[in-house]
Amino acid sequence: MKTSILTALVAFMLVMTIGCTNKKAGVADNQPPADSVKKMITAKIYLKPGFVNQFINEARFIIDSSNMEPGCESYMLYQNPYDSTKLIFVEVWKNQGAVDNHFSMSYFKAFGPKTKEWLSQDTELNIVSVVPSK
Repeated sequence: MKTSILTALVAFMLVMTIGCTNKKAGVADNQPPADSVKKMITAKIYLKPGFVNQFINEARFIIDSSNMEPGCESYMLYQNPYDSTKLIFVEVWKNQGAVDNHFSMSYFKAFGPKTKEWLSQDTELNIVSVVPSK
């Protein structure tokens, strides 16, 4: 009994391994390779009243620095015209490698802790792949 369970388990693992290794990441179903897919990031910011100008002034450095990164196609901050405490960063990156590089930058790592006390709630971060046109 133990032998047949072990044999079945080994067979299952072998089938799963073969099935997973036959599909190259990002190539299955006519998808482009993962390293060529653009990424868009949105980061919704909710500020406490009284910290808006301070946040925007600090954000200018990260915006300017990010826009100079090789894989950055666009990095902008938008403000809700009806509620100035609500902002959103919208970023477009060449690929996942560019996003990873951005996340490793010292100015990016320093920005969150520097502005954390100004937030009224956690930042809502979303990363999506841009669907390529045909």
